[in-house]
Amino acid sequence: MLTVVFAAYGSRIVAGAEHDWSLGATGLRGWIRCDKMVTSDAREIAITGVEDGSPADGVFLVGDSILGVGGKPFSFDPRTEMGKALTLAESEAGQGNLSLTRSRAGSSEEVVVKLPVFGTYSATAPYDCPKSKLILERGCRDLAKRIADPSYAERQDPIPRSLNALALLASGDPNYLPLIKQETEWAANYSTDGMATWYYGYVMMFLVEYKIATGDDSVMPGLTRLALEAANGQSAVGSWGHGFARPDGRLGGYGMMNSPGLPLTISLVMAREAGVKDPALDLAIERSARFLRFYIGKGAIPYGDHHPWIENHEDNGKCGMAAMLFNLLGESKGAEFFSRMSVASHGPERDTGHTGNFFNILWAMPGVAQSGPNATGAWMAEFGSWYFDLARGANGNFQHQGPPEPEEDSYAGWDSTGGYLLAYAMPLKKLYLTGKQPAAVTQLDAAAAQSLILDGRGWNNKDRDSFYDALSDEQLLERLRSWSPVVRERAAMALGRRKNALVTPLVEMLDSPSLDARYGACQGLIFLRGRGAPAVEALQKTLAHPDLWLRSKAAEALAAIGAPATKAVPQLLELLARVDVKNDPRGMQQRYLSFALFDRDGMLGRSLEGVDRPALYNAVRAGLKNEDGRARGSIGSVYRHLSSEEIKPLLPAIHEAIVQPAPSGEMFADGIRVEGLRLLSQHHVEDGMHALVAYT
Repeated sequence: MLTVVFAAYGSRIVAGAEHDWSLGATGLRGWIRCDKMVTSDAREIAITGVEDGSPADGVFLVGDSILGVGGKPFSFDPRTEMGKALTLAESEAGQGNLSLTRSRAGSSEEVVVKLPVFGTYSATAPYDCPKSKLILERGCRDLAKRIADPSYAERQDPIPRSLNALALLASGDPNYLPLIKQETEWAANYSTDGMATWYYGYVMMFLVEYKIATGDDSVMPGLTRLALEAANGQSAVGSWGHGFARPDGRLGGYGMMNSPGLPLTISLVMAREAGVKDPALDLAIERSARFLRFYIGKGAIPYGDHHPWIENHEDNGKCGMAAMLFNLLGESKGAEFFSRMSVASHGPERDTGHTGNFFNILWAMPGVAQSGPNATGAWMAEFGSWYFDLARGANGNFQHQGPPEPEEDSYAGWDSTGGYLLAYAMPLKKLYLTGKQPAAVTQLDAAAAQSLILDGRGWNNKDRDSFYDALSDEQLLERLRSWSPVVRERAAMALGRRKNALVTPLVEMLDSPSLDARYGACQGLIFLRGRGAPAVEALQKTLAHPDLWLRSKAAEALAAIGAPATKAVPQLLELLARVDVKNDPRGMQQRYLSFALFDRDGMLGRSLEGVDRPALYNAVRAGLKNEDGRARGSIGSVYRHLSSEEIKPLLPAIHEAIVQPAPSGEMFADGIRVEGLRLLSQHHVEDGMHALVAYT
């Protein structure tokens, strides 16, 4: 716990607080008040640590506070302002002079901490950027010293350990090869019974990059073993969880998790490039890619087999991972979309993450860099420069900082040096992770890059609405036409909060030649709910559009409108019953229409009155075969609204859904099985006893 006394106010750091911050090359650590994932309410930094021999040693004491920078009090966010002050002080113009307002024992004065000069970030940093080059060189030098320490391995998780070795390899400096070779011996023999999916991807990336960079075949047996364990441990739908799949092809526990799954897929693609050949490898790559392709144009890759994530432009680094993966596969559409999403994720978006923000920061630059030097320069100017400089300590190490919250995250204490240095190594293009394979993405000019940066502004976890609420109706309608599903979502939510329902322009937008605009129109109507009733006919027409996602969004809008849209039910039931293995192999249309119709708040979730029974039966039979356990689960509402006689035609399908659980959505897959068992028991169906035995 942090219990250092504030010098400024004589009060103590918030009770229970654990999280403080590295304050860059000063050698200081400090606590900053945070609330709902922001530090923008704070106006001081309480000093919690001073590194011996660092630039701040002798200038600051534990218990001091910093009240401002450059002779001015903090005015909007001490963390950001401190980071920007560090960047300025390290420039030629700053001459290494970091001016801080120090508070001690009730009085304040201006002090100067003398820092090394690194230069100025270029407009295309880290490309054509002397400062980035110097940070990489010095960082690798200091990192190599730590890796050479006999106790180094005892302190390292396999993920940062792999990344640190990759950073030395990315430098291209042959002097580091003996240390790197030493690390390959550990990696090639790596094995674990716990959380293997999380570690194997990064360990394999290191081995693959080493093999391709050096031609050293000694790592191939270990690499092949790891790759085939991973490929054979994939689920039947192309995913991984906290662990490998069970023999039946399903995942245990939470089910699918894309945070380990994407690095595994990347490493398998690279392993194939390094010479690992096996049909199981090819199958695993294609199954995973097939699953991930669905999210192109729709949102960030989500936690698991879930809806596209559209609260932010990034979700635990998975857009950066996906940009890298699709570029390796030579698929420009996916690489471009997820790279654009990466560029648009900065500030409070980038600063967050489930269990912490380690992967959000790690995969930022690999994703952004696919769009070229203007994209990286714009992203660094907006966020990366100050954030990276704040994380870089006096000894060249990069500390994992974590999100702005009182408690430490799951990655507290991790050495993040390798991840940051890989970002600075992009211009060298020595590894696949740092751009060795040319980007399949259109390279942005400065104006286009800045436009993406603007798309990511206007949101933080504490204030999600005020920016969009201040826009005019016309501005919100324009944002509904955005390429970004996140911008469209935020604009739609703002329209939904307004008293005036702009239905007419949304109906007109449904006929736009732009698919993005049509998506936006549906999103806007979703948040208008019942007020969108005049759009029902236009939405019904949209259900016939060839684009699967537009049909799905139209169905969601109809469900949101509610009772006035019930005339669309026959059309939706017909669409749900359709199976299109070629164009929709995972039954995604079926999934989203199941939610629209049968969820608790769906169009048929509370009543089946007036619904054509044969059409309903066809839809239910199809839906109960869907890969997703949650989609199947929504159909449980049908069981509760049919009489004993009406349920009879569905009994074979209900029985099959009990004994053959969904291959994905495992966390929710038992719901429909339990509903089925309850129904069979209620109606005294003999097969229910056998199904119960099979269930248990």
